[in-house]
Formats: sequence, C-alpha cells, structure tokens
Amino acid sequence: MEIEYNHEGTVLGAYLAHDPLAGRRPTILIFHAWRGRDDFVIEKAKWLSSLGYVGVALDMYGKGVLGSSPEENGKLMEPFIKDRKFLLSRMEAGMEAVKDHPAVDPSQFGAIGFCFGGLCALDFARSGADLKGVVSFHGLLTRPGYPTQPKGKILVLHGYEDPMVPPDQLKDFQEEMTQSGADWQVHCYGKTLHAFTNPSANDPKLGTVYSAIAEKRSLQAMANFFSEIYQA
Repeated sequence: MEIEYNHEGTVLGAYLAHDPLAGRRPTILIFHAWRGRDDFVIEKAKWLSSLGYVGVALDMYGKGVLGSSPEENGKLMEPFIKDRKFLLSRMEAGMEAVKDHPAVDPSQFGAIGFCFGGLCALDFARSGADLKGVVSFHGLLTRPGYPTQPKGKILVLHGYEDPMVPPDQLKDFQEEMTQSGADWQVHCYGKTLHAFTNPSANDPKLGTVYSAIAEKRSLQAMANFFSEIYQA
C-alpha cells in the first residue's frame, strides 16, 4: 500500500509491504539510489516483508519523479548532497508518515539504502535517530557535517574497487565510526565495483557493474544483521 505525505511543499509516497495478519512488526525503511524510487526498491520492500518485517520504500524526490540518465540522476541527487540537513529532515518526514500504521512497530525501526540511499541510511543513523540498525549497500560514505551519534548498529557492504568511494573515504568513515563509539562493520567484496546489487548496472566506464555473487553475499549479510538485532 502507499501512504502519501508532504515535506516542504513536495508530495512524497511511502510504499509499505507487510503481512496483514502479523500485527506490529520491526520496520525497515528503504532509501533508493540516485535515479529515484523505482521497482528495485519496491521489490526489496516485498522481500523484507517475506522475511517477517514491514518493508517501507521511501521516496526522496517526489511522487513519480525518476531520472532517465546519469546526468539527470545526478541533478536530482545534488540538492541533498549539498544540504545534508535538508536530506535529514526529508528522511524524518518519511519515518513520521508511517510510524502510526497498524503494521509498524515504532520502537523497532531499521533502515537500508543503495548508492545514494546508502548515504541516506548512514546519515539517518549518524543523526541519532531512533534506529536499531542500518545497512548501506555500495553507499557513499562522506561525513554529513553534523555530529555522528548513532544509537543503533551499522553495517556497510562495499565493493573494494568502487571508484565512487576511494580508499581514503573508506578509511575516514571507519575512523569516524570508531570515534563515535558505534557498533560498526564493513564488508568489502573484492573485484567488485559500484551498484553491485543492481542487475541493470552495466557501465564499466562509470564504475557501475552488477555482481551476482556480491549481491547474494550482501543480501545474506543484511538478513543476518537484522536477524541478530531483532532475533527474527
């Protein structure tokens, strides 16, 4: 089902996937890649529902807004990269919009994200939001410009040869997490580039290439992570 909400004049939508007979369940917010909320994250919401969670695919750009090229995707993402507090307020609006749904346990939120969405999930955790755990899939790792004070656990799933996240950025992230006192993990997949979970990624020049084995390993790592947190 879809919940419509508004943030600073932009109409947004949250897609919820859940078992209607299961009662209130731990809820995983899903943040999309730079193209926008597409079928990829909708399917991930459904998959999380099959694991016993409520999967919520949030929309960062506006209902129906999808980029059609790397250039357009970059323009859609740019305002959020430049103003991370604006990005945070949009994520907070999404959580607020779904927390009263009868399937959602508002005390048991988690989050995941892909590429740009990985940065979203990490920023949400950094802000001190009430999240039990977050997972970044091939996400950007740059600091947001506000203090890092995560309450929940953090898992980063990273392609070692990702050209968008050079080794210095990964090293800085690990130092940031250690200094914050977070419970953090980084899994690096060798011979793996950016966007490795997306079967449509096939642009070696851009550095976005699908890897079936890295996708399988990373999704299993995520399932194990949330199972540990929620004892699902």
